[in-house]
Amino acid sequence: MKSISRLAVLSLFLSTVCVAQRLPEIAAPDHYKLTFSPDFTKNDFAGDETIEVRVLKSTSQIVLNAAEIDFQEVTVSSGHATQKATVTLDKDKETATLTVDHPIPPGPATIQARYHGILNDQLRGFYLGKDSNGQKYAATQFEATDARRAFPSFDEPAYKAIFDVTVVADHGMTVISNTKVVSDTPGPEGKHTVHFAPTPRMSSYLVAMVVGKFEYVEGVVDNIPIRVYASPGKKELTTFALDAAENIMRYYNHYFSIKYPYGKLDLVGLADFSAGAMENTGCITFREILLLIDEKQSPVDLKREVASVIAHEMAHQWFGDLVTMQWWDDLWLNEGFATWMSSKPVQAWKPEWNMQLQDVEETARSMDADSLVNTHPIHQQAETPEQILELADDITYGKTAAVLRMLESYLGPETFRAGVNAYLTKHAYANATASDFWTAQTQVSKKPVDKLMPSFIEQPGPPLVTAKAVCSGNSEKITLQQQRYFFDRAKFEAGSSEHWQIPVCMKPAPSGQGSSGKIGAERCELLTQQQQTFTLPGCSSWVNVNANAQGYYRSGYDSDAVRSMARDAESALSPEERIMLPFDVSASVRVGREKIGDYLAVVEGLKADRSEAVREPLMNQLNYIGRNLVTDADRESYRSWLRQTLAPIAADVGWEAKPGESAEREGLRSELMHTMGHTARDPEVEVLARKLANQALDDPSSVNHQLAGAAILVAANGGDEAFYDRIKDRLKTAKTPEEVFIYQRALAAFSDPVLLEKTLQFAISPEVRSQDSLGLISRVMQNPDGEKVAWDFIRSHWEKIQSEGGAFAGAAIAGASGSFCDAGMRDQVQEFFAVHHEPASERTLKQSVERINYCVDLKAEQGSQLAAWLQQHASGSGGH
Repeated sequence: MKSISRLAVLSLFLSTVCVAQRLPEIAAPDHYKLTFSPDFTKNDFAGDETIEVRVLKSTSQIVLNAAEIDFQEVTVSSGHATQKATVTLDKDKETATLTVDHPIPPGPATIQARYHGILNDQLRGFYLGKDSNGQKYAATQFEATDARRAFPSFDEPAYKAIFDVTVVADHGMTVISNTKVVSDTPGPEGKHTVHFAPTPRMSSYLVAMVVGKFEYVEGVVDNIPIRVYASPGKKELTTFALDAAENIMRYYNHYFSIKYPYGKLDLVGLADFSAGAMENTGCITFREILLLIDEKQSPVDLKREVASVIAHEMAHQWFGDLVTMQWWDDLWLNEGFATWMSSKPVQAWKPEWNMQLQDVEETARSMDADSLVNTHPIHQQAETPEQILELADDITYGKTAAVLRMLESYLGPETFRAGVNAYLTKHAYANATASDFWTAQTQVSKKPVDKLMPSFIEQPGPPLVTAKAVCSGNSEKITLQQQRYFFDRAKFEAGSSEHWQIPVCMKPAPSGQGSSGKIGAERCELLTQQQQTFTLPGCSSWVNVNANAQGYYRSGYDSDAVRSMARDAESALSPEERIMLPFDVSASVRVGREKIGDYLAVVEGLKADRSEAVREPLMNQLNYIGRNLVTDADRESYRSWLRQTLAPIAADVGWEAKPGESAEREGLRSELMHTMGHTARDPEVEVLARKLANQALDDPSSVNHQLAGAAILVAANGGDEAFYDRIKDRLKTAKTPEEVFIYQRALAAFSDPVLLEKTLQFAISPEVRSQDSLGLISRVMQNPDGEKVAWDFIRSHWEKIQSEGGAFAGAAIAGASGSFCDAGMRDQVQEFFAVHHEPASERTLKQSVERINYCVDLKAEQGSQLAAWLQQHASGSGGH
């Protein structure tokens, strides 16, 4: 499954809150024969199931997973004997115990069941959705523990089996499942019966069905047919996804020693869908905005996101579907691998998108999450559905991908690739554990991967590698020291017991002369001790200890080195290093090792950089400073300095596209408009934003979509009720998922509390799909002008919000509260969730409270220093 934070898509495992329950090891499935007959008039379905199992020991009971299933008749056959089974349901444990009068001997047996289920409105299991035309459809979302809502099953990843699926659907409805259609015959009356080829061995959570009215475009790669499905009227939005899928398939078939193994691939866009996307074997389902886009009008930013999500889910066909983790504690073997892999085919297809730079920013974001006290190791025990739910985070996805990139760099791409293929080949159509992966890499590379990987997989937190350089004659001694980094200053200063084996690559400043005579030659070492000293030839003004930002660790430097690196950044640092340096310096500021002026010096050192990938995280951080750290007395000084810093970049980039400009310029232009118009409050940019916003609302095709999105946000922040109503009107007639997202996001960006209250009421109305409701409320919470309005609204409408958000309402709201920077609001959040306990959001709540505390602490520690720095560096600021 995939989550895209930029689009605020909640990709969480939907599951109920229930007691932990592993199935007893009594029987194991080999083959399921399943027939589903959905009824759209009653919003339910009839099921007919035959499971061929292996009974492992003599027993009178077999336990299956089942939830919201109404059993009608169940029999168990063994040898020549067939017994009627009594079914005992345990709602809390989501199990059905089948009991027979006479013990079933070890060996093959057959379970047959007829039952009814519901097409629920919770976007999980076998559920009911409606497309934008109001037409009903049925679809499945089974990860992690919801296959049991569609058919009684051994609903754990280790119980792989073959699935033989038949669907009886209304005449004229398309039916899609994991494999190719074997037969499609008329009948019974008014319906048609579609039978699919048996699947390869796979886990229950990967079974998929979609039943409704859909259109598709089709391509083929290496004799594998690829179809992209959309609801009627949206077929023209599928062509980009098809092109992406074809190119990604070619790449993966070349990269992996096992070619795509499932015979066909369908990508299905669903209007109502809880996750970002889901990697069902051969039948990947997507939220529409992550699949269906206007290829001519959509910005590069969105195309890059969509291609990345497609690549992520297609990578799962190998990592997760072909080889599946033994249990959810090794979910990283699925999600981290797919995240690591996803940028590779997109980079090969669209090198101008610079996906490797996106990877660096992802690494930095993951380290931010990992710097919290309430983080978790990549390998994390998870027994209950709510614990499994909480694993879908930046650690499981982003940190794992970053560690894999570091390992790939350490071993070399081809050696790493050989290890990956050895792992896949050995465990194909079966299950694997963490040690299976690093054992394969150790055997292939002959390097200590089995010692390096556990130090990152089984320990929480990012290492901080602090560098101290001493020049002596014609050489330089670099002492590297490692410790766990915390945002919590007290914990950081106290130290902790974690210890890593870290591949470190050092790159001196260009003035340093290596023994080979090359300027700035890199040297890579494995840092295995708490402190080690290495000797480099020549002396230099600084040494970057994370060359090309390939390592998963923070780098610590003294202030002189930071300022020297900032001055040399444009000429001496790679784009990857220019992205990582501000994150590293910001981390040092957080714990008081450096002052905020050092960070702002880095910003000034990078002012000539025109790379969107470098500038976007910088501007995000500048927006954070403007929102949370600047006092009212210094606000105009900060805005003045920010305008001075960004104005030359804006003048160079311009507000109109130039012929032949790079894709990055488009994104940078949008980021500049948002930061200059919203945080710096540049009057000229505000005027331009209002002009472009109105132009885009009149004719969406007349303004670049990415720039229009930024302009609408800036205009909304200062907008009145008339402008608000214009956006609401455009939302009603939006033609693409992208437009819906732009206009919903804008409704949360106003500053008028009356208008924000209207947005919150709108969010829980029938006009907003339940999957979008929480995102809209969260965005109002993250708006400085809306946080108190939203928080009051949430507390007075909690039951309604829960009904809209289902199992992940608590996590969404608790997560969004992490944007607060006020001790009083922190206390209110804790008090609220103490009363309204949400088991699936416990870690999220603790992390949000941490983030609030660190923001309050940072403001207290650095506020006066920031004011002093602004007095020296800002001009035209009304006396400052």
